[in-house]
Amino acid sequence: MSSITLEDSPAEHTVEEKTDLHTQTVSRGINWIFAITIVGFHLGAIAALFYFRWSALVVFLVVWILAQNVGIAMGYHRLLTHRGYSTPKWLEYLIATCGTLALQGGPIYWVAVHRMHHRYTDKSGDPHSPRDGKWWSHMGWILNGSLRNEMEALRQYAPDLARERYYRWLNRYHWVPLTAIGLSLFALGGWSWLLWGAFLPVTIGFHVTWMVNSVTHLWGSRRFSTGDDSRNNLWVALLTGGEGWHNNHHAYPVSARHGLAWYEVDVNYYGIHLLETLGLATHVKTVSLKSTIDATSRVLRGDASLTSTDKALPGERVQRHGVDRWPLRGHNHGADPDRRSRDGNATGRPRSGADPVSPAAAES
Repeated sequence: MSSITLEDSPAEHTVEEKTDLHTQTVSRGINWIFAITIVGFHLGAIAALFYFRWSALVVFLVVWILAQNVGIAMGYHRLLTHRGYSTPKWLEYLIATCGTLALQGGPIYWVAVHRMHHRYTDKSGDPHSPRDGKWWSHMGWILNGSLRNEMEALRQYAPDLARERYYRWLNRYHWVPLTAIGLSLFALGGWSWLLWGAFLPVTIGFHVTWMVNSVTHLWGSRRFSTGDDSRNNLWVALLTGGEGWHNNHHAYPVSARHGLAWYEVDVNYYGIHLLETLGLATHVKTVSLKSTIDATSRVLRGDASLTSTDKALPGERVQRHGVDRWPLRGHNHGADPDRRSRDGNATGRPRSGADPVSPAAAES
């Protein structure tokens, strides 16, 4: 296996460090374009239940895998946001295009929001922390938040993508691929294929992705003391193909592998490993549970070899061996880590219950 470990693989894509703190405000009204879209797709998803055909179920599964597993998880998240592995540019573009089938925004928007989330996880500046409310973290931040209209601020978190013409085009016309697929499905299989191949997977995909923002910061187990509220949640992991191992991910964000223990199913990583086996993925950055325990032991012994400079993408919070590392120096902007809100008024609430002490206590 040609994967390289995190200790040996700083991010190759150096990018600009223009990451001004952006705090969302709650708009007085509703983002009506999104509200109408989501209501329409929910109605279409309900209608799909009355148009069941076995062939439609096959169409659903194909679109789901391409949109959610390949497009969002393997593409938008692990490839474009964190650069956990590399692919030929034509394949990267293809995977990113699959991500638009989930209708969760263009790649620049999605990547920028997620990098912002990692930069300010559960602190002031986090776009969707449950500390601002469960509803807010799930979908309120999109329905009532101001971030969607702040593209110039968001571009600072994804300058690597904003420099590429194809991503600028795809970000602007991210709805085109799904529209083309939907029209094709309707022409080939009628309402059944359209509803099961577009409306149903998009609607379910909305919620399973938002569950990573909300549920995995509220319920689940904590293996690593990451300084935020991230949790490992089995049910979210099963629904998303591995994105629910969220505490693991926040401890080692650039790792292409999120399921660290043998029993932590990570279908999305299996897809990346398959690409690597086929010679289509290189520089795959992975970490195993055993390596985290060994590395933590060396840190506790004062091994200087683990103190080399980490590099990361804008907004990337890197934690290695149980030690928080903030590679973007000089961008605190006076933020108080003990105070956080979406509108500048609410104060963070301490969570009840004891947090784990360090990765050294992780189970083997």
